[in-house]
Amino acid sequence: MKPIWIVDDDASIRWVLEKALARESLETRSFANARDALAAFELDAPQVLVSDIRMPGESGIDLLQAVKARHPGLPVIIITAFSDLDSAVASFQGGAFDYLAKPFDIDKAVALIRRALEESLREASVEAAPAETPEILGHAPAMQEVFRAIGRLSQSNVTVLITGESGTGKELVARALHKHSPRAHDPFIALNTAAIPKDLLESELFGHERGAFTGAQAMRRGRFEQAEGGTLFLDEIGDMPFDLQTRLLRVLSDGHFYRVGGHQPVKANVRVIAATHQNLEQRVRDGLFREDLYHRLNVIRLRLPSLRERRDDIPILARHFLVQSARQLGVEPKRLSEQATRYLAGLELPGNVRQLENLCNWITVMAPGQTVEVKDLPRDLTQGGQGQQQAVPLSEGTLGASQPAVAPAMQGGDVQALPLSPEGWVGLLELQAAGMLSAGQMDVMDVLGRQFESALIRTALKHTHGRKNDAAMRLGIGRNTITRKIGELGIDGARDE
Repeated sequence: MKPIWIVDDDASIRWVLEKALARESLETRSFANARDALAAFELDAPQVLVSDIRMPGESGIDLLQAVKARHPGLPVIIITAFSDLDSAVASFQGGAFDYLAKPFDIDKAVALIRRALEESLREASVEAAPAETPEILGHAPAMQEVFRAIGRLSQSNVTVLITGESGTGKELVARALHKHSPRAHDPFIALNTAAIPKDLLESELFGHERGAFTGAQAMRRGRFEQAEGGTLFLDEIGDMPFDLQTRLLRVLSDGHFYRVGGHQPVKANVRVIAATHQNLEQRVRDGLFREDLYHRLNVIRLRLPSLRERRDDIPILARHFLVQSARQLGVEPKRLSEQATRYLAGLELPGNVRQLENLCNWITVMAPGQTVEVKDLPRDLTQGGQGQQQAVPLSEGTLGASQPAVAPAMQGGDVQALPLSPEGWVGLLELQAAGMLSAGQMDVMDVLGRQFESALIRTALKHTHGRKNDAAMRLGIGRNTITRKIGELGIDGARDE
């Protein structure tokens, strides 16, 4: 094992750490400045680097950046006497493993160094994403059945109905069916029928002629025409309005449709794949879904298993999502410890794969260190909230429109204690918005804006013990504004004084 390098211009700090680590039978090598340490890197490298942040000449941040450029996997612990947010932000932006604020408890410092040492010595390195990432991951028997079905349908143009709980990856399966079909070189067009207002859905599907309605200043091609020769994926088909079901049935029956306001039939050469999390048979019995359309769609049915039915896949899915989210945010991928992996595999995760993906996005930004332990997971997952986490988005169609991805930090009332970069929550917000926009949701600004305002006001009220006027002052808004917002957002627990 290589030694632990200590870089600090304070001789007393170097001496204390050297003695404490020697008692743990850990070899050390010390430097009084960053320049000497960088010179030593030309010949050797440590197992762990511990560096002060403010030193004469190059700073600890400069050293951190130089080291990470050469040795991206080397754990670096930053020591600072300036325990403010700026130092923590700079450390984590530079890729630090963790940081210590002077004066520090020597036992805690040694424990942190040992944790970094375990990280460095761990035989299993973070798995890099393969050049060609499989469109669907899974080794569980239930998923192998899905793969076999995709294979059997690879040369077919038959209509497919995909069923399964929200978040199980129905669109991924639809894309795989398209990719491995004779239509692979033509468009794949996805439409979430539940995310489009009823008044706009007909035009969205079939297009419209100029002047068909107010605002229709030009002819517009609908999704059927956009998917010509390829595949049209209709997600949440169970929510389609009854009158539009009749028009869809006609297209599936004779292959023709009319644009809104049009009089000339348009030929549709499109393979339709539909998906729903609802029980269509029950909706037929309730008179909410046409039975003849149901039989047209239900030629081949693929049922996707929930994550509870494929728990063995949770580790590989989590590793994939951690690498993916790290790449999107431009940071080093994090790794789940064995205990954390087993803990996740035992959770209910009602939001299925989509919930696990969003949880990994949260971990990438919020969890300290590169190896994630159980205690680093969101509190709602570790404090009796298994399977009912409001902090992790669950809705498949909107990537969790009901909850912000960064909510675990906000709900605990301790957001000020988290050593986050300013880009952290913004990055998750961008991921959230991207998912909602990709799903075709039309009210993204309103949904995320209300969540943002609600989180700020709830946190301010918690901080002021429910005093509304005090919370308004701290947020920099007026008393009338916060009163109105509390009413609009349905926030409880506020009082005038």
